[in-house]
Amino acid sequence: MTPTRTETDSMGPIEVLADALWGAQTERSLRYFAIGQQRMPLTISQSLAEIKRAAAEVNRDLELLAPDRADAIAAAAARVAAGEFAAQFPLSVWQTGSGTQSHMNVNEVIARLASAALGDGAPPVNPNDEVNRGHSSNDVFPTAMHTAAVRASGPLLDSLAQLRGAIRDRATAFAGIVKIGRTHLQDATPVTFVQEFSGYDAQLGLAETALREALPGVHALAIGGTAVGTRLNTHRAFGARVGEVLALRLDAPFVLADNLFAAMAGHEQLVRLHGALRMLAVAPNKIAHDIRLMGSGPRAGLGELRLAANEPGSSIMPGKVNPTQVEALTMVCAQVIGHDVALGIAAGQGHFELNAFKPLLAFNLRDSTEMLTDVMRSFANHCVASLEADTARVQDLLERSLMLVTALTPHIGYDRATRITRHAQAHGLGLREAALAVGGVSAAEFGAWVVHSRMLGPTEPQAAGAGVSWVFIGVRCA
Repeated sequence: MTPTRTETDSMGPIEVLADALWGAQTERSLRYFAIGQQRMPLTISQSLAEIKRAAAEVNRDLELLAPDRADAIAAAAARVAAGEFAAQFPLSVWQTGSGTQSHMNVNEVIARLASAALGDGAPPVNPNDEVNRGHSSNDVFPTAMHTAAVRASGPLLDSLAQLRGAIRDRATAFAGIVKIGRTHLQDATPVTFVQEFSGYDAQLGLAETALREALPGVHALAIGGTAVGTRLNTHRAFGARVGEVLALRLDAPFVLADNLFAAMAGHEQLVRLHGALRMLAVAPNKIAHDIRLMGSGPRAGLGELRLAANEPGSSIMPGKVNPTQVEALTMVCAQVIGHDVALGIAAGQGHFELNAFKPLLAFNLRDSTEMLTDVMRSFANHCVASLEADTARVQDLLERSLMLVTALTPHIGYDRATRITRHAQAHGLGLREAALAVGGVSAAEFGAWVVHSRMLGPTEPQAAGAGVSWVFIGVRCA
């Protein structure tokens, strides 16, 4: 038999594992909410602990807690916030919609640690009356959601910057290579790798702007609203002062929300932030698919790019290499987009003074942020950074493309150019041979008009000394 001890809460006694730091309310949640494998993110428990630390210090300074007990609570909370007791937070995401049980899990662990620090001669620290002094699950849990989201945004933006940097580096490496463009997965007019990759960088830049614009709203905290936003049972200065402590300690511009009722009953700021994550999932998903297609082959696909052979691609086909980093990235993007749907539904479930879908919001936001952070870094390191262009294959596909005929249109008209294209396709000819066979274009004219490098930008005459058409990451393109 595993040794246990008896813990008591307002519902009565319950047996808890003897070496567990949690108490009765955590134990009840373990028993009654054994649902799925998803656990409350540790980042939420650590953020709750940061708030408890700040609250204890503020309550001490407001003379609402005895200094020795407040200091013991703050010290215990600091250890929890640092991740020292990760195994003590085992609860499922699928619990009460306010997050009360995970909140009490943190309260109980901190209370037990603080009691041990005070010694046997002192009364035990009470998780409700002391650790939870001046606040409620209803204001603390959304505050933890916001602080956790803001703290996770730094690594996310770093990972995004790394991916953008890898894309720019590859564009520099591919400078001067003209390739066939494609629309509708069909041949189109020529582009350069630099032009294509500039589009990728700009797409990611739009997502980065959306993220940065969403963050200020998440800096507003619900702390101090207590049960329904009225600040019942708390000091008038408590919320603002806790926000100030968190801002200094976590190095982020946290402030008290202008309206605590909205901060607890609705989560539009988190919807906006996750909307930016959805946008961030959409952009690299498209980029990854392009790289997948350009790297398809090696013999029967496009084969314009060579992807790194990081691991065997098949258990039966020797030597097969698959676009595994692309596959991981696109699966994450699909999951993030799905998370966004669920998060939007959950955020709209605020009934009266409380949104009761908070654990789902917290989990999806953390999961999306963490996955995107990791997968963008992996994709940058193990795919984009090692991309190589097969210049011979690129040149061959470019020369064989019939859409170069577009350069003839201003000189011979759309209809005659179409006849040339159809003749070339029907008879298996190159564009030059078809043009000469259909007539209306001489060999000299064809050579003067169909020039790859002149098909990369506007065709109107440029004034002398006007410079290049555009500049991207230091690579000049005519």
